[in-house]
Amino acid sequence: MIADKAAIRILVLDDEPFVLKLHMHMLAGLGFTSVTAHDNAADGLAWVDAAGGPADLILLDLRMPRMDGIEFVRKLVERCYAGSLVLISGEDERVLRMANRLVQAHRIPMLGHIRKPVPLAALAQVMDRWKPASAAQPRNRKAYSGGELRDAIARDELVNHYQPKVNVATGAVAGVEALVRWRHATDGLVLPDEFIPLAEDEGLIDALTRVALTRALADAAAWKQAGLQLRVAINISMDNLASVTFADFVAAAAADAGVASQDIALEVTESRLMLDARAPLEILTRLRLKRFHLSIDDFGTGHSSLSQLQDIAFDELKIDRSFVHGAWRDATVRAMYYTSLGLGMHLGMQVVAEGVEDRDDWDFVRDTGCELAQGYFIARPMPAAELAGWIAAWPEQAVRLRA
Repeated sequence: MIADKAAIRILVLDDEPFVLKLHMHMLAGLGFTSVTAHDNAADGLAWVDAAGGPADLILLDLRMPRMDGIEFVRKLVERCYAGSLVLISGEDERVLRMANRLVQAHRIPMLGHIRKPVPLAALAQVMDRWKPASAAQPRNRKAYSGGELRDAIARDELVNHYQPKVNVATGAVAGVEALVRWRHATDGLVLPDEFIPLAEDEGLIDALTRVALTRALADAAAWKQAGLQLRVAINISMDNLASVTFADFVAAAAADAGVASQDIALEVTESRLMLDARAPLEILTRLRLKRFHLSIDDFGTGHSSLSQLQDIAFDELKIDRSFVHGAWRDATVRAMYYTSLGLGMHLGMQVVAEGVEDRDDWDFVRDTGCELAQGYFIARPMPAAELAGWIAAWPEQAVRLRA
């Protein structure tokens, strides 16, 4: 709940005077009284540029004459706008979704989008998501160099955190996914999206993956010795599969750790186009013959596609989080989810729903018959030392979720 609604500076842009008055009346009824309205984007930009601006929040109509809402967003980016946006339009849901993704790509905090005519309840729900710019903005990303990452690998600064996967019907813990982090001496724990693309660009992804995989195997062996039988999933890039020695390395590392190949899943994420399929197909086929499980990660995004399912004998399909979170309330997302789920089930694959962020997501995934789930609602990624404690506490939560 927002503490001081009257202090939030709001700009409302819509080319229909009646709609402007209606939105201002609705906002006032919700307690937002510091509201400025303009019926065209040019005047709105002038207000943003003036001493009286900028706004903490802008309610933006997409379809306006002369300068539409999309062009207005680009102008905001040029001005380094630090507030939040709510998109409002009579366009269909798919157009709103396109605009929503564009705003997110510009790194402007999006509270949501609403179709006209705007219901008061929907506006209230969206407005409750507002946070001050300092809280809404993520930590500034730092650009690391290939040399820094190479040194980090050499200094053993990479660590694995583990996120559980659970059986939705029974609540049983089915396994964990190893997610690599960089324990930076000054920046703290650096998340993978800040250094994995760098590793791929600098030719370091193979060395990075081998370190993460070796560490995951050691943790798996320790859990097994402690009586925890878990399938451990490890992410591999298509760049790893360019080396014909990779399959032998994985098999040897598992044998050295005393971990059975059946207890290891290799999650293949194809972040870039596979130009030559021969080496990856050879390696994946050999790994499958050695009884390692193969999982297609982030299905439906990037280059993870139907053709991969045709060519590679995957055991598991992971539905990307963008098709899971909020699918219960969004028809377009729901259609993507059902398509992925049905495809995996028809092919006899184990299906994992990623991105289960809240109880609504959990209930939706459970009710649709998806076998496994993973996401913050279940557990955030955690250090290896914390996993046993989480597993011990999980059954009590799982009982409540089955109610």
